[in-house]
Amino acid sequence: MAPEIKYTKIFIDNQWVDAKSGKTFDTYYPHDGSVIAKVAEGDKADIDAAVDAAKRAFHRNSEWRQLDASQRRLTLDKFAGLLARDADYLAQLESYNNGMVLTMAKMMAHSAVNFTKYFASLADKFQGNTIPADGAVFSYTLKQPVGVCGLILPWNAPMLMFICKAIPALAAGCTVVVKPAEQTPLTALALGALLAEAGVPAGVVNIVPGFGPGAGSSLTHHAKVSKISFTGSMEVGKIIQQAAGAVNLKRITLELGGKSPLVIMNDADLAAAVPYAGRAVFAMSGQVCIAASRLYVQSGIYDEFVKRAAEFAKAIKVGDPTDPTTQQGPQTDEPTMSKALGYIEKGKAEGAKLLVGGKRIGNKGYYIEPTVFADVKDNMSIATDEIFGPVQSILKFDTLEEVIDRANNTNYGLAAGIFTTNINSALQFSKYVEAGTVWVNDYMTLAPQTPFGGFKDSGLGREYGRDCLDAYLEVKTVTINLPKKI
Repeated sequence: MAPEIKYTKIFIDNQWVDAKSGKTFDTYYPHDGSVIAKVAEGDKADIDAAVDAAKRAFHRNSEWRQLDASQRRLTLDKFAGLLARDADYLAQLESYNNGMVLTMAKMMAHSAVNFTKYFASLADKFQGNTIPADGAVFSYTLKQPVGVCGLILPWNAPMLMFICKAIPALAAGCTVVVKPAEQTPLTALALGALLAEAGVPAGVVNIVPGFGPGAGSSLTHHAKVSKISFTGSMEVGKIIQQAAGAVNLKRITLELGGKSPLVIMNDADLAAAVPYAGRAVFAMSGQVCIAASRLYVQSGIYDEFVKRAAEFAKAIKVGDPTDPTTQQGPQTDEPTMSKALGYIEKGKAEGAKLLVGGKRIGNKGYYIEPTVFADVKDNMSIATDEIFGPVQSILKFDTLEEVIDRANNTNYGLAAGIFTTNINSALQFSKYVEAGTVWVNDYMTLAPQTPFGGFKDSGLGREYGRDCLDAYLEVKTVTINLPKKI
């Protein structure tokens, strides 16, 4: 059964309101393309109202600013408990709106609880320093919340991305305006209701669904917004970076795309490497920024690996995301499906060898067969561009030195991995590959305790980890003149 759609309006000052224009937009079920809800379409007027509410809630005399840090922690801990209480419903809602297989959505909901608990625990753990400055002075630093934060979410993992942006910002003492992706607004709205239930004061969290040119652009250009955090494509990230400096100099965190290399050495354990490599690109229908979409296999095992990779892909069960046995669901929307299918055609036209898949499944919903290409060259489109679909591209290499240089020959630098039993190979690769996260004999393991972000065009700044609150804090130096004599 479809989950109940409880919230479709804009959330401002802990109230549900219609868009000032009265407009709505459709949101869809990727399994069959049907409309599942009409959601209020926010634009500049709604963003202005949301930012004003957030600014009021950030005033020095507001309930939120006067709250002890330990009380912020307890409030966010209560929210974590509500997340756990409603985890099944939130997972169903995520799967229904995003197309993610339900088993994965349940894992995401569980992760959201754990991430919330970790970020909440930091609310009363950050502190400044005393400084032995020269002269008869006493100097110290304060870490203080940056102000109103605009948080722009992606559509591929909307629930977890809401948590990974909003909860650190709130733990730091900021107030937020959240702009969900237009494809997947429903879980963000549900999380806003839970934050209000947890006791977060009015105006601290505001959620404005809408589109990039209206709501998104208005948020990034707003003079009262002090910080923007965005997760999405490299192309949009560059636009947001420019917009964030157009009116005032906003602080900015960008977690952008990737074309992540996964290297399989001759000495790798193939029984482990093949399924890891498959899941690393087919998980969530390939709609993952850290997907291992460039798979480099050393020449000594290349033929055997390619054979096993094709067999793995053939065995993947594609279908209804609510079926607990389904391993791959649909793409989130028609444009994403069409883009991936277009790259598959480019791969064939440019000379890659199609081993498995390559076609749309049926004519209802947005399904693509798990697809494997061999004999891929570095200059082919499927090896250079982020596809965001279930397409595995397998390339051959001879030496570790060679593959490190080839892996780094890209503007992206989000993630990388290597499978090897040689510790020297693992250490050398980890040292020299240009990526924000590197896995050894593993892939896609993420934890709230470990910093996450990209090199080069894959982003600016880091999320997660002990220091994640620093992205939402300003450092203030205070110097007090002391008398020369006691």
